[in-house]
Amino acid sequence: MATTIGVVVFPGTNCEHDAVAAVEQLGASARLVFHAEDKLGDLDGLILPGGFAHGDYLRPGAIARFSPIMDAVSAFAAQGGPVVGICNGFQVLCEAHLLPGALQKNRGLTFLCQPSRLKVTSTNSALTNAATLGEELTIPINHFSGSYTCDVDTLRELQNEDRIVLRYVENPNGSLDDIAAISNEQGNVVGLMPHPERAVSALLGSADGVVLMESLLRAASVSRV
Repeated sequence: MATTIGVVVFPGTNCEHDAVAAVEQLGASARLVFHAEDKLGDLDGLILPGGFAHGDYLRPGAIARFSPIMDAVSAFAAQGGPVVGICNGFQVLCEAHLLPGALQKNRGLTFLCQPSRLKVTSTNSALTNAATLGEELTIPINHFSGSYTCDVDTLRELQNEDRIVLRYVENPNGSLDDIAAISNEQGNVVGLMPHPERAVSALLGSADGVVLMESLLRAASVSRV
């Protein structure tokens, strides 16, 4: 049976079909999960994709965290299921306290849409288990509130517990400690601002996102067993 990844859709999500296409390109199945649902069904992994959930009112992800589906997402994560939040999905995971810290407006208050160079700084996560430590990847970013921030104690925990999984080689947004992606303590919940689902073919400018999507599918396959 093929691995099945759920892609959560909030009002204002706009990257769900990119995520579905990337998952299916790599041989897995994908199913859209609407935010008003309260059960996930038989899924092996989850993606919270990019967009502007609920119009990013109040602040990005602040309303989405109260959607009915988030209780099921939290339960799935607590059971060890792999969950990856991409861009707006990262913001939602932080607002839902599934990941620490917050995403604030970019340095210079500028919307960024460009390729970004990343370094793999941990392979102990659902996003990077198929990557090589120190490997450099070119993945596009597309955000206005993508500058990661947290308090000093949280940053120390992330550093000491090997939970910073990707860093920017050239920091585009002012993110603390060049952070592009972090994980929870178990490594099964990961948030990142860059869009690996948009970098799965050289025709798109880069295929460097494949290793990250493959990592999620590997983690989902292990979770299913």
